Parts: sequence; structure tokens; C-alpha cells
Amino acid sequence: MNPANPCIVQSDRTVLVEVNNPRYAEARDQLALFAELEKSPEHIHTYRITPLSIWNAAAAGMPAERMIDVLRTYSKFPVPETLCHEILELASRYGRLVLERQDVALVLRVQDDILARQLAHHGKLRGLLGAPCGPRAFHVELRHRGEIKRALTQLGFPVKDLAGYTAGAPHPIALRTTTASGQPFALRPYQRDAVDNFYQGGGVEGGCGVVVLPCGAGKTIVGMAVMARLQVQTLIVTANITALRQWRDELLDKTTLQPADIGEYSGEQKTIAPITLATYQILTYRPDKSKDYFPHYDLFYQRDWGLIIYDEVHLLPAPVFRITADLQSRRRLGLTATLVREDGREVDVFSLVGPKRYDMPWKELEARQWLAVALCTELRVPLDERDELEYAVAGDRQRFRIASENPRKLAVVRGLLTRHAGGRVLIIGQYLAQLRHLARELRAPLITGQTPQSERERLYAQFRSGNLPVLIVSKVGNFAIDLPDANVAIQVSGTFGSRQEEAQRLGRILRPKPGDNHAYFYTIVSHNTCEQEFALKRQLFLTEQGYRYAIEDVEIPPT
Repeated sequence: MNPANPCIVQSDRTVLVEVNNPRYAEARDQLALFAELEKSPEHIHTYRITPLSIWNAAAAGMPAERMIDVLRTYSKFPVPETLCHEILELASRYGRLVLERQDVALVLRVQDDILARQLAHHGKLRGLLGAPCGPRAFHVELRHRGEIKRALTQLGFPVKDLAGYTAGAPHPIALRTTTASGQPFALRPYQRDAVDNFYQGGGVEGGCGVVVLPCGAGKTIVGMAVMARLQVQTLIVTANITALRQWRDELLDKTTLQPADIGEYSGEQKTIAPITLATYQILTYRPDKSKDYFPHYDLFYQRDWGLIIYDEVHLLPAPVFRITADLQSRRRLGLTATLVREDGREVDVFSLVGPKRYDMPWKELEARQWLAVALCTELRVPLDERDELEYAVAGDRQRFRIASENPRKLAVVRGLLTRHAGGRVLIIGQYLAQLRHLARELRAPLITGQTPQSERERLYAQFRSGNLPVLIVSKVGNFAIDLPDANVAIQVSGTFGSRQEEAQRLGRILRPKPGDNHAYFYTIVSHNTCEQEFALKRQLFLTEQGYRYAIEDVEIPPT
């Protein structure tokens, strides 16, 4: 027992952490390996240890004993023995069921007789488990490989999949040592580690899983390095056409691939090549919304893909989960800045794409100057009297919109633009009417989902060149915009309590900066409204990564 420690570990799997404790930062970094941040008010943060957080840690090689040791090292009071037993039990479940290949079928092997009997009689596994082929083994049809893994994970018994993968059609690709644009190029140490953790020496334990790295840390480069390691035809699925074309540009710049090697399969082009780039939008398109028919699913079978890369895997839509369940014989790499999903389907990512193979703390990358030092500030601005009255009588959803579109935010934005004159400023928001008003008042261009791709690329190019100091973007700015010189982001509205959106928006400005290497992230919220409450939820993931939000109350002079 050590009262000077920062943590209180409780038997309900929660861990309370004192923010102002001298050991807070080291405790936070260790807890984040196997627990999830649930609440982050000013003084006491609450972490929760979940089955999925333990299984991801176990899959990444963290023993249960080390998890328990972390709790004991930082806890004020003795760690409840019941919790220690729970952690040991949950961690032991990863690997208790093993899926192996046997001739042209699969076999699910179970460690103990009691569990084998329970699975044999479980209603949710009916039709997925085949006949017994031993005292603790069952046949599984190849076509059920994904669904059996998903069902068993949902039952609390994640499967260790050692059934291996089809090799896929070969295709040569190598990383350059000097980019096509003439710059020296080499993998950073953490990028090499991420590739090695995914590949696992080429054995059956590798070949599937998720690499978690912050925006600006080179997730695309990790994907290219995996491609160079495997030397196979690859399908890459991206968030949008902008991301797709950035992948193409990066591949041509940093690998030996030629333009003819790369195909684009999108709403604008339908070219299939040894390396094909597609969007989630085209894959989930269906001509008749009342029918479960997706005409572009065939892309997954057009070639003998040796690797499928899911960029921004936390966005994976339900129809793509469904097709992924049928693609378990293909190597699968998920790339994301955060595995957080607001729909709670992290378990599906775990079972169908694979466990977390690599995760690098954002602040560690910042300390090594691979990311900009981000200063986060929440600016609270009051509603005016008219909006306060309307807010008081509105329903919940309308209240959020009234608070989000607070007209007084315009004055705050103007003040920030003055403060950061000479900077490269992104203004990001949720509501188009609000953004159009800002664009008119600030005389700045606006990019939305309706902006033609050619116009988006022109504006992005102007922003990169410095000819355009301020750019306003809607939700299309959440993902895959490569604007390395952006050093200020102003968030005027967002999607309720979306933690992943907050992380993605901060990520727009995290690439290293010349000079002091600082970036500034502002979120403007209406004071004493539900928007302020949602802002706390949005900030959870970034708080877990070590970021702190300074709070400033903004006084708006009467007009």
C-alpha cells in the first residue's frame, strides 16, 4: 500500500487516476496498454478494464501478470484479488480456442473438455460448428471461418486463428531509398516495428491485424512497407477519393511501382490492376436501397489478392464487415489513428480484421519530434439572450444544434485568425449552414461533400503552397487530408461525443513543423450547454494519449 501512488483500483474493473499526482503520466501510459479511458474531468480520470482491452493487449504480447503488476505498482491500496483473477481468466481466454487448417477444411481445437461441451450445445454456434473430430475439436467449413470467430468473440472466447493464408498472386514492389521527388527516404524505427509485429516472420500468427498510429505518423508508409515485405497483389480500401489519390501519389513517390501497376476503382474510374485502390463508398453502393445487393463486391474476387489493406479501419461500414467475414484466407491489415468506434463494433474489427498488432503513444512520438507539439484549448462562449431562450424550450437534438451554430462563435474565430496571422489555418465544422456563413464572413473557400474532386484538389494545393492561408472544411476534412503545413485547427462544431472525430481533427495538424514545432487546436463550444458536455466525451481519447485542454471563457462584448 502506498498512498502517494496515483491510482485506486476497484473490483468493478474501474481504475481511478489522480491527474495532479507526480506519477500520473507514467501510470496513464501503462494503463492505456490494457484499459480504456471512460471519464476525464479535471482531477480524477476513470479507466475501465474490458475483455476486449485485455485481449488486444494479450494479442500484442502483454502477459496478464504484467497487467496486474502495473495495477499493483501504481495503486494506493491493495489491488482486489477478485480483479486479479478476472484479468488472468480473461487473458487466458485468448488462445484457448485455436483455429487450424486440416487438409481442405478447418479444425477448431478447444483446450478443455467442459468448454468443448458447452460450445457443442450453444445455440448461437448452431450451423457454424461442424461435427466433432476428436474429444476437443470440431470441423469448421472454410466459408464459416469469419463468422465462427465473430460469434465466439461475442461469447467471450476469442479465437486464435492459425489457419494461415493463401499466398496471393505475386507482384514485385520495393521501397525506394530516395523518393521520386528526390528526398532521402527510410522507415522510422517504430514503422519497422509495426511491420514486424504484423508480419510475425511470415508465420501463421501474423498476416492479420490492426496498426494504430496517430495521423501524421506514417500509417500509409507502414502499409507500403507491408506490401514490400509480402510482394503480392494488393487491394487497398480508403475513406474517400482524396485519400485514394494520396495513396497513389505516395506509392509512386516512395516505391518502385509504376503508374500502370496501380488501378483506381471509384465513382470516377473502374480500373483494376495488381495494386488497386478503392473507396468504402463505391463498395457499399447499391442501386436499390431496399435490396441487399452490392454490385461492386465482385472487386474482392477480381484478382488473387495476397493482401487487403483497410485504411481508416475504424470507419469500416457494416456491409464491408460482412464481405470481410468471407475473406479470412486473405491477409488483412487495418490502419487507424484510433480503434474507437462510436457504434461499439470494435469487437468485429478484432475478430474479422484482426487484433491490435501495434500501438504507439502519441506523446512518445511528439517527444521524439516525429509529431508537432499540440496545444489544445477549449474556448467557451455564451449564447445570446435570444438563443438562450430558444435553447431552453428546444428538444435534445435541436439544443445541440443551437449550441453548435452559436453565431457568437464567428467573433471568436476572427480573434483566433488575428492571433495566428501568418499561420495555415483549418476551420472544421459539422453544419453546412454555419460553415457557409463563416465562408462568406471570412471570405475563405469552403470544401464540402458537394465540392467537385478537381476543385478540392486545387484548393488543397493552394493551401499547401501558402497562397491560401485559411481553408474551411466540413466533415470531409476529418480524414485523409495531407496538409503538412497546417498548424492551426479551429473546430466550430462536431458530431456529438465522437472521440474518433476529435482525434482525426487534431491529426490534421500533427505533422512536424519548422521552427518551434508547435500546432494549435481550438474547439469552440457554447458555455453551459449540452455541447460543453459532449466536448468532454469527445476529448476522452486524446486525454488518454496525454493531451490536456486549457479552458478559456470568452467574453463577447454586447453589440
